[in-house]
Order: sequence, then structure tokens, then C-alpha cells
Amino acid sequence: QVQLVESGGGLVQPGGSLRLSCTASGSGFSIVSMGWYRQRQAPGKQRELVAVITTSGSTNYADSVKGRFAISRDNAKGTVYLQMNTLKPEDTAVYYCNTYSFTTTSMRYLTVWGQGSLVTVSS
Repeated sequence: QVQLVESGGGLVQPGGSLRLSCTASGSGFSIVSMGWYRQRQAPGKQRELVAVITTSGSTNYADSVKGRFAISRDNAKGTVYLQMNTLKPEDTAVYYCNTYSFTTTSMRYLTVWGQGSLVTVSS
């Protein structure tokens, strides 16, 4: 089973930077991809993809964060990072770590979510 622990959220001024981290632990799984999603706190807002990275290093970003955010991972540590630069007020959201893994105990693919980290961009 996979457990995810996130860290790094907080309050930052517009134009500032933050780095989120997420570490996967447990046994009996092989991670295929790790990523970050966010959910803005407004009526009707759905959870949206921010960035994702595969084990081989392939990445995909939402258009709204391209050129400002960078996703990376340390496969040995089972950790994924999201470096967020030039933050804007509209980046304010709860950010969720996500893994897509193959579990050897049940022989199936499984999606697991972290607990969420609040990022607030405000002056």
C-alpha cells in the first residue's frame, strides 16, 4: 500500500516562490507516475492537473503554469517536487500530490492522493 506525505505549502507574496514536496512510502508497489493537482477554493472549481512526471522523466504541464513551475522527482527517495516560481494570486489553491502505481499485492493499478497543501499567494 502507498502512503503519501506532502510538505511545503504556505503564504507567499505575488512574484515569490515555493517548493512543494511529496514522499511515497509503503511496500508492494511500483510507481508509474507522480504529479500535482490543485483545487481552487471557489464554487464549482474542479481539481485540475498542474504537472505530472513519469519514472522515465517525461513531464506534462498545465498551460497556466508552463514556464513558471517545474516538476522533478528523486526515484531513489520516492519523492516528487514542485518548484513554483513567479507565483500569482490565481495560483492560490490546495495542491494535492498524486501517484499512479502498480501494486503487486493486488496486481492492479492504483491512484493515491496526498492530504493536500494550501498555497496562498497574496500581498
